[in-house]
Amino acid sequence: MNLSYTDKKFMGMALSLAEKGRGYTSPNPPVGAVIVKEGKVVGKGYHKKAGTAHAEVNAIADAGDLARGADIYVTLEPCNHTGKTPPCTMAILNAGIKRVVIGAKDPNPKVEGGGAEFLRQKGLKVETGCLEDKCRLLIAPFAKHIRTGLPWIRTKAAASLDGRVATRTGHSKWITNDKARAYGQMIRRWSDAILVGRNTALQDDPSLTFRDEGWPPKTLLRVILDSSLSLPSNLKLFNVAPFSPTLVATTEKAPVQKKEELEEKGVEVVVLPSDEAGSVDLKALIKFLGEQNVQSVLVEGGAKIHGSFWDNALVDEAFFFFAPIIIGGASAPSSILGKGIDTLTEAPRLQNIKIERLKDNFLVHGLVTRVEDFWS
Repeated sequence: MNLSYTDKKFMGMALSLAEKGRGYTSPNPPVGAVIVKEGKVVGKGYHKKAGTAHAEVNAIADAGDLARGADIYVTLEPCNHTGKTPPCTMAILNAGIKRVVIGAKDPNPKVEGGGAEFLRQKGLKVETGCLEDKCRLLIAPFAKHIRTGLPWIRTKAAASLDGRVATRTGHSKWITNDKARAYGQMIRRWSDAILVGRNTALQDDPSLTFRDEGWPPKTLLRVILDSSLSLPSNLKLFNVAPFSPTLVATTEKAPVQKKEELEEKGVEVVVLPSDEAGSVDLKALIKFLGEQNVQSVLVEGGAKIHGSFWDNALVDEAFFFFAPIIIGGASAPSSILGKGIDTLTEAPRLQNIKIERLKDNFLVHGLVTRVEDFWS
């Protein structure tokens, strides 16, 4: 593999383009592409939405005749099969492109390597693995879902330095600053669904919508865990809108009348098995969501729900936002409850740690799951 600093620079541009489609392309992965001729960018494109043209096709259209004899940098291996759109390999071949630099191979075991091999057989120079780790992380939800049928689980918690999410009286708005909250909206944009428990829904009465004027509206499925279906039906979460559908996961304890009442409001109610504590079985829930083509779920709270996801080893990626304040108090709630661990050797350990400053707040972001395992 003969990849230079310049190759990595152009792949970085392709990743930035792919980011524009992140959160809008599901069930397809976000992909970016850049076409370069004689050291200059002549075409750019990204996949904007499922069912529309892929990144390579958009970049080729942008480049026009300048694509002939050029290099193309694409974050994901070009497809070599016909789906809702024709194969990108043929578009690359017909455009006269001579060299293809690929970030990550397709994680789908049925097609992995097929696009690259097809282009090699047609005489194009093909190189893979450019900024591979970043390109793989970008499409981790797609990779996990295509390999396991399960969604990628992200958790997000905002806390004081001593790990509290509210004071002893329940006051919690706002612990983190505006920049941290804006980052939280970005994580919502990346996700197909957002999940909270009954207590969070009742105490905060949140809307759980995606709100960022700099981006187009996106559909965000709101998932509520309510094992006995006891939440009042006048909550904001039960106001269903085109971009804000709501699903309530409950158990056989749910009253039929209440289920019908919510369904009349347009809320989807799904009855799932109970765990030992009588709550919704989380493994059954994520299996159900995966079957509905939900590729990524953002868990926003509360502390009991966070604890259950960690106790069941269901977390793939974690975001911890910290504000430089100390709340204290034995009765002040912490960010994660649940059963917890017995010894430190059992503690989940984040990998690929990144710490980011957000004004006077900071974010600790890391992975629990090894993304590369979905390509092995």
